[in-house]
Parts: sequence; C-alpha cells; structure tokens
Amino acid sequence: MSEVHPLYDRSQNPDYIPRVAAVHDLCGYGKCSLGVAIPVISAGGCDVCPVPTGLFSSHTAFPTWHMLDTTSMIDPYLDAWEKVGIEIDAIYSGFLGAPEQVDSIKRLYDTFPQALRIVDPVMGDHGKIYPTYTKELCASMTELADGADVLTPNLTEASIILGIDYPGQNLSNARVADIIEKLRKRGAKNVVIKGIERDDGMIRNFVAGENVPFTELACEKVPYMLHGTGDLFCSCLTASLLAGHTMVEAVEFAGTFVHDAMIISTKQPDFENRGVSFEPLLGRISELLS
Repeated sequence: MSEVHPLYDRSQNPDYIPRVAAVHDLCGYGKCSLGVAIPVISAGGCDVCPVPTGLFSSHTAFPTWHMLDTTSMIDPYLDAWEKVGIEIDAIYSGFLGAPEQVDSIKRLYDTFPQALRIVDPVMGDHGKIYPTYTKELCASMTELADGADVLTPNLTEASIILGIDYPGQNLSNARVADIIEKLRKRGAKNVVIKGIERDDGMIRNFVAGENVPFTELACEKVPYMLHGTGDLFCSCLTASLLAGHTMVEAVEFAGTFVHDAMIISTKQPDFENRGVSFEPLLGRISELLS
C-alpha cells in the first residue's frame, strides 16, 4: 500500500467502479454480514463480490440456528475467479467459520497485492467470544488483523488480538490510544476502536493511523442492543473510504449512520431479534459519491 492508497482518491477516475471482495458469512434472517455488506457497499458505488465463509439460518443470538461451513468450497471458488480474470480493488473480511479460511484471505492478498485490506475481526462482544469461535480460529484471525490496512475491532476483539484481559468499557482516551498504538505496532496501519460505551449516554469510536491523528467521534447511545450493528458500521466505513473520504470522515459517517438506523429499527416488529434496519437510509450511502 502506498502512503495514500489510490482508492482513497476517486477523483483519479470518477467513473470507475471499485470491486470489493466481501469475505463474510451469509445469514438468512437477522440482518448482518453479507446481508448488510452487499447493499451498503453497492449503494456506495462499488461492485461487491461475495466470498461466503458460512451459511446461517439466522444470527447466533437466536436460541436455535443452523450453520453450513463453506471452507471446502472457497479454494475452488477462488480458482474459478482466477480462471476468468477477476480483478479486486479491496478485500473486506469479517466473520470466519474456520482457521483455514484465513489462508484463503491471504491467498486473496497474494493474488491482489494492490488491494486495500479492511479487516473487521469479528470474534466477540461485551467481553465474550462468539460460540462458533475456537482458540485456533481466534489465533488465525489475529494473524489477519496484523496485516490490515484498516482494522476495526471492538474492545473485546482488540483484547483477544493483544492477548490481554477485557478491560471493560469505561476507558480513558489515553488507554484507548495505547490499545490502538499496540495494535498498530503489531502491523495494522489504521485502527478504529468501535462502540465504547461510557456512563454519559454517549457511544464513542476512536481512530488513528497513517497520517491520521488520534480522533474521538461520539454520538448518542440508544438504550438497546441490535445484532448486526458492527457489520453495518464497517460496511459504511468501507463504502465511505472507497468513495474517496478520509478515515476520520468515514468513521464519523459510519457512527452516525448506525445510530440513525437503530432509531428506525425500533419502528419494526420484533426489532430486537430482527436486526438493524438500514434500508430507508441507503440513499445517504449513494450521496457519498456526490
């Protein structure tokens, strides 16, 4: 990656549509992962090329769900891509189903060395690891995080990557800056720590990286949790970056978008299980290109 990745500057070729390999699971019900990434990043003027890491009947917050592991299909899937000459401009990875899938993402990195690497290290939240994640998978995800151009963990995931105890949410800015610096020393070029909740009714996202000063961006905290907000945040961030916006602008846009989508979600039946509703706001994503 050059000092400023060429995809940050859409003015070089405003008519070009970037291709994004979205390496995530596909969830049938309860909007998350590819169900969020495809419409959101597409609305930002990108060609989203999905690489499904697993097929889920619903998100895993439901008491019953079914998962189909797609690990064995990914290599022949990518073989076929290579045979037809697909070119990829960005690689955006999220939930993974098995440690071997990290090797597939590294294969994409080797095949498309110029591509922007965006890693959302989906492993857990609120101090708990997700039920499908083993120690081996967490270790493999950590390797992937270390090679990211943009890394977007929450505090639980940052703690797993650094091998430290989960510190809770009420951290000082200095402590957050220290966590970001440690993640950057491991190899991540730009780091966004998302979703820090203090006791003042606000939720905060922090960013720092190459030519990006440590910056805090806050918005109102809503009094409920919805599945898929992390996926929505990172998908908005990706869309904004590929539309030519700065890291700070992209983080601010993503945080505001997620907040507003959560407000809309409360108007839907069974909203706490259904997942975050963002569809009425997709026009805002398209406006990133104007």
